[in-house]
Amino acid sequence: MNRLDKRFQPRHICWLACLALLSLPIAHVAKARSSDAEETRVKQSGDVLKELLSGENGIPLGLLNKAECVIVLPSVKKAGFIIGAQYGRGVMSCRSGPKFTGHWSAPIMMQSSGGSFGLQVGGEATDFVVLVMNDKGARAVMNGKAKLGADASIAAGPVGRDAEASTNAAMSAEMLSYSQTKGVFAGVSLSGTSLGPDSDANEKIYGKKITGDRIFDGSVKPPASADVLLSTLQAKSPKNASEGKS
Repeated sequence: MNRLDKRFQPRHICWLACLALLSLPIAHVAKARSSDAEETRVKQSGDVLKELLSGENGIPLGLLNKAECVIVLPSVKKAGFIIGAQYGRGVMSCRSGPKFTGHWSAPIMMQSSGGSFGLQVGGEATDFVVLVMNDKGARAVMNGKAKLGADASIAAGPVGRDAEASTNAAMSAEMLSYSQTKGVFAGVSLSGTSLGPDSDANEKIYGKKITGDRIFDGSVKPPASADVLLSTLQAKSPKNASEGKS
């Protein structure tokens, strides 16, 4: 090794060490920020669900008590008076256990695309809630992209605290769907829409690649941002009133 190499080698090593140490907090901050959007989405979903389960004209508790899972897509937007919102992100929580009879699971990050979300006022944000009413519908959505109306039947849900699923479509549908825009709540058909786990978002919020069914199985703990969502579901509907639907 020549004299020049001996003179600069320690300095180079020192600089490399310093750069490595500086990169650690930067990487940590970048990772934390990467999950901010997902954490916000989970919190918004909880706030939306709490509101719609508290009002007199919200989701009927009798139907919630018979649901296996609940999907919330908060603040979905569209551009102008075209076919409703084309893309949305949200969460799904299901009753745990092989027969969907346990406590509500950690949220599975979800995404929707295609189909019609119903005519909305141009540019207004709309919240959507879907009640998954049987095991088949729950697994269809949990395990991959399910096209509503084809892979799982869906109908506009009845509205009102004491409303009953009086129509044949609602009685037999695997899913019941609702929308809320500027405080106006109504049943809405999401037929043609595709719903499934958001793999990238699940990885960001749980810190590793994980499937929807593994989240449902309890392989991860719920994030703190899910406190409102899960406490609301557990308080309003602690028990499945229709065990064993297929």
